[in-house]
Amino acid sequence: MEALVQRVRKLRASIESSEGYAESTAAVLGSYEQRLSDIDAAMRPIQVSRQAAQRAHDNIDRAIRAANDILAQVVTAREAEATILKGPHEDLESYLKAVDRLKEVAGFFTLKDNFNNCERFLNDINILLSKSSLMIEEEFKNLMITHSTPVEPDLLLGWPSKPKWAIDGDTEASGGNSGDSKHPSKSLATTIDRTPAMILPRILPLLNALAQRLVQDGNQQSCYRIYRDARRSALELSLRKLGVEKLSKDDVERMKLDALEAKIGKCTQFMRIAMRLLLPGERKLCDEVFDGISFNKDQCFAELAGTGVLTLLSFADAFAKSKRSPEKLFLLLDIYEVMHEFGSEVEVIFQDSFCSEIRGAALGLLKLLAQTAQETFVDFEEIIEKDTSKTNVHDGTVHPLTIYAIDYVKCLFDYQSTLKLLFQEFETGSDTEFQLGVVLIKIMQALQNNLDGKSKQYKDPALMCIFLANNVHYMVTSVRRSEAKNILGDYWIQRHRRIVQQNANQYKRVAWGKVVQTLSVQGASSTGMSIPSDLSSSGVSRAMIKERFKSFNMQFGELHAKQSLWTIPDQELRETLRLAIAEVLLPAYRSFVKRFGNLVENEKKPHKYLKYSLEGVDQLLGEFFEGQQSGE
Repeated sequence: MEALVQRVRKLRASIESSEGYAESTAAVLGSYEQRLSDIDAAMRPIQVSRQAAQRAHDNIDRAIRAANDILAQVVTAREAEATILKGPHEDLESYLKAVDRLKEVAGFFTLKDNFNNCERFLNDINILLSKSSLMIEEEFKNLMITHSTPVEPDLLLGWPSKPKWAIDGDTEASGGNSGDSKHPSKSLATTIDRTPAMILPRILPLLNALAQRLVQDGNQQSCYRIYRDARRSALELSLRKLGVEKLSKDDVERMKLDALEAKIGKCTQFMRIAMRLLLPGERKLCDEVFDGISFNKDQCFAELAGTGVLTLLSFADAFAKSKRSPEKLFLLLDIYEVMHEFGSEVEVIFQDSFCSEIRGAALGLLKLLAQTAQETFVDFEEIIEKDTSKTNVHDGTVHPLTIYAIDYVKCLFDYQSTLKLLFQEFETGSDTEFQLGVVLIKIMQALQNNLDGKSKQYKDPALMCIFLANNVHYMVTSVRRSEAKNILGDYWIQRHRRIVQQNANQYKRVAWGKVVQTLSVQGASSTGMSIPSDLSSSGVSRAMIKERFKSFNMQFGELHAKQSLWTIPDQELRETLRLAIAEVLLPAYRSFVKRFGNLVENEKKPHKYLKYSLEGVDQLLGEFFEGQQSGE
């Protein structure tokens, strides 16, 4: 315990000794600090003077450099001003570079707000820049107007009529950088023939540079308006010089059929030229002029092309809305064929939303043409069935209505591929041959119904049968010899052949039944033996035989005189009917003459009774249905 107390006393003495040392050290340091402070106070004036001199030197250097920079900018501005005042016409590239340099000068002085007269200098620069923008706009306008000339008709008409279109991503074929545009003209190109140049190729880079500068300067609307107006005027003038004109329904209805046919021939040619040359050319030009520029090319193209396209379609639209007639159907199909042919081109050239009105007008017209064609079919059926023309064929030949209807049907097959497309407008996925068959069957049935009515105008039932046989046979042979056979089928042909045969059989009954009956004697011997001079036992009197010969002569003579004026134009039918008559008449006459001829041969005037020999009857039958008076 005592030891611990001793250690505590020693530790306390040590601490007291350290505190004394620290106080003495602090006193010494305090003395040195006071001396250093006195030295610093003595040196301070000298340091301030030296720093002030350095600052003055630096300020002078900065002022010289600033003056040099300002002088350089002023020189640049004056040089740019001289180039700009010359205008962009002579050297557009130098002009645009001068404008860019002047804009850099303006940017330089904008940051020098403490420079005397800076505001006035900037104002002068901005006035010059505004003037340069106007000059750029004027140059763009002058170039567009000067070079937006119509394409001459000789060039368009002489251009290959059917270039091959291909989907082609080649930038060279499309005339621009594929990466800068997604427009249809970049994919719509010709593999062999190109569209004619809408503007000289050497002018395109100038227009592109000017357009780019106008858009950069915020003059997009002016650029839009200038381009649209110039190209719209050029396109419409190209169409007008070609012969395209806006026509109304009244204009079409005043035109005669020949004039309509000629007009439609031109109209379809104009459509081909517009869809293959002018409109793709305009789309391509629009892409090239505004290549690489953030600009609403689609809307601009839609507005410049709209009026011209609607004018181009106006005739077809007016024709489809005009009064329908069967004669117009084939002209209408010509237009439909061309419109359908360019349906894909319309979809590509006018694919964007701004062109929806143009695209809708073209596709709507296609449906209107199809609808008008279908309504014309119905009209034609009604015209055929209700025809009340007073054309009366006295000789029983083929009626003009039959020839007209069959020729009409034959002409339909010239448009078979077009009709199949047309039927698909309303019956997508249906059997187009079946649809065409339905149309043909309705027309044929309407014709047959009308012929049945016309046949009742004949007072002679035999001539009525000849008339029906002639006309139905004409229908059958026409179908057999045309593509209609594949549509109507064998069943239709066989059924109408039976109708011809039925009328031929009916003709034989009504025309020759009485004649053949005259050659049949009730109670006459059927053994073929010679008749005895005393006829009382056979029940046949000489007077009766004489009367029968006289009756035959009279009836046959009348039939020959009348029916040799009748006409069966088809040789096969004519010979078939003559043969059918001969097969009935000649055996009966031969038998009658053989059995009873000796009764009149010894008469004073046997020719009075045996007027016709068997060969003579056969020869005269060969004169039937020739349609002309034959000598006996």
